[in-house]
Amino acid sequence: MSFSDSETSSQGGEYKFFRQFSRDRLLHEMLESTNADSKSWKVLIMDKVTVKVMSHSCKMADITDRGVSLVEDLFRRRQPLPSMDAVYFIQPSKENVVMFLSDMSGREPLYKKAYVFFSTPIPKELVNHIKSDTSVLPRIGALREMNLEYFPIDRQAFITDHERALEELFGDNVQNTRQFDTCLNTMAKRIATVFASMKEFPMVRYRAPKASDASTTTFRDLIPSKLATAVWNCIEKYKSIPNFPQTETCELLILDRSVDQIAPVIHEWTYDAMCHDLLDMDGNKYVLEVPSKTGGQPEKKEVLLEDHDPVWLELRHAHIADASERLHDKMTNFVSKNKAAQIQQSSRDGGELSTRDLQKIVQALPQYSEQVDKLSLHVEIAGKINHIIREIGLRDLGQLEQDLVFGDAGAKDVINFLRMKQDVTPENKLRLLMIYASVYPEKFEGDKASKLMQLARLSSEDMKIVNNMRLLAGSLNSKKSSTDFSLKFDGQKTKQAARKERPGEEETWALFKFYPIIEELIENLCKGELPKSDYPCMNHPSSAEQESTSRFSVRKKAAPATTAPSEKKTGHSVRSRRTPSWAKPQNSDDGYSSDSILNHAVADLRKMGQRIFVFMIGGATRSELRACYKLTTKLRREVVLGSTSFNDPPEYISKMKVISDGKI
Repeated sequence: MSFSDSETSSQGGEYKFFRQFSRDRLLHEMLESTNADSKSWKVLIMDKVTVKVMSHSCKMADITDRGVSLVEDLFRRRQPLPSMDAVYFIQPSKENVVMFLSDMSGREPLYKKAYVFFSTPIPKELVNHIKSDTSVLPRIGALREMNLEYFPIDRQAFITDHERALEELFGDNVQNTRQFDTCLNTMAKRIATVFASMKEFPMVRYRAPKASDASTTTFRDLIPSKLATAVWNCIEKYKSIPNFPQTETCELLILDRSVDQIAPVIHEWTYDAMCHDLLDMDGNKYVLEVPSKTGGQPEKKEVLLEDHDPVWLELRHAHIADASERLHDKMTNFVSKNKAAQIQQSSRDGGELSTRDLQKIVQALPQYSEQVDKLSLHVEIAGKINHIIREIGLRDLGQLEQDLVFGDAGAKDVINFLRMKQDVTPENKLRLLMIYASVYPEKFEGDKASKLMQLARLSSEDMKIVNNMRLLAGSLNSKKSSTDFSLKFDGQKTKQAARKERPGEEETWALFKFYPIIEELIENLCKGELPKSDYPCMNHPSSAEQESTSRFSVRKKAAPATTAPSEKKTGHSVRSRRTPSWAKPQNSDDGYSSDSILNHAVADLRKMGQRIFVFMIGGATRSELRACYKLTTKLRREVVLGSTSFNDPPEYISKMKVISDGKI
């Protein structure tokens, strides 16, 4: 496999999505490359960062299959294994290099031979330090830079693992501090390794400061441009590595959370988002209660909602109501077509089982059990989510949230809801007011905010979260003070937004019209309509890049859109109308044979265009990841979402609480 740019890779046979690139490099380019000298078992040694990189990219079985029998922590006391080779995957820090040299120097090294792979470029002084130890040099089988220090959390998403980015970059008194610089520089270094690893040379664009007057620009306004500069400086150094392209092969758009403060808190009605929002999950881990085999108390069983589960892949981005219906259909189809299920069903109806029937059950049982387990898991989860939705009256709240966003509701509706719905949880009332503040910032000026908080019976700590939204919003232009805090693209104020119908599409599911701002930004970027005044470019695209963009982009560059009188945007509408039916159900007979909708839709992956990377400073959301999947299908260009972290609403609210002071 040649790790060249996306165009070459996609034409070279099987198209590899983002996470597959990471996995293949670690397994083939790193672990398998050490098998040339020796086929014996090896030890894999990592530090606290690289072990996260590996665990996000590969499974333990993958590592074992490549000849690794033991995984060790670099800084833990380890047993000498002088007959075995060691693979070191470590950061190029002075502490790590010193530890490596202590392992391999002297008369009795811990291992027979060492293959050393660094996650980022190693400074020359550390290379010289290694070379100066003459006892170690003959024992080094490889010394290479992998340039891979990001964490793939999804097939098309990665994080830089900066959970405190909002506090460290946007907080009070952080400007020009060591904490600020370290966070930004580490973030840039890790983002740059994405492009070094994939041999992609990006055209780097970023959100420009919102203030028209430079004197009113704050340091928070400049964070995207500072990160873009740091990323660009790192990538420039990679242009000297072998096979790195010299002209642009992809696009990178750097944003911060201020572009959309609604997406992190609005209720997203997909199966994936509802699981993480409403259920008590630990990452992708869900604890399921199953009946006890001995007839006692129910037993707890941990399951992972990840890519290996085909039912999850198919339904994760579907509306919860759609997912529930399709699960019911799958169960019905399964029972009607599976012999073992039919026999078991007939026995429940009072039919007596014959020996022949028992034999058939035994023959079909292993596959039957596996399929039913997968379907039953999701039937239970969907059922639990639907129960919670009914129990807390989430549908009414969700309707008001979306009406606010699309300009169909205002102050009177919010006040009436807070007065009538006293049983709504404090967190949901806070989320509603955060959306309200994003759309109607003037309603939170002076003592208006405290009156709203009193009506909602929220605490001063909750009020602080709404105030902290202003810190993310950055500078306030005096002429636009009422709209800059908002997440709108324009400051027009009329009463209602007319729905924009799309030919051939209809709205199937309620509360599914919301879409995050990045969806619109990515589409405009792809069409060449993203304003360069608002989103400047670090590099001037070469003629080769311009040709490739026109060749690979599905859409032709269109003239700037004009608004017809009948389609005039209205009110405090933050988003135009969208139809939700982009993911048509690709039904299968059972959950075991299901494929993801994206895999089904993108039939000929070799015709995929250049990749688009979007990086969100301050945490990305599940609705934004859904938009990236949707646009990959629509634009036929893989859209990869990067961020400092991925936040579900409760996590985001906790982080917003400590921007101004305190700690998580």
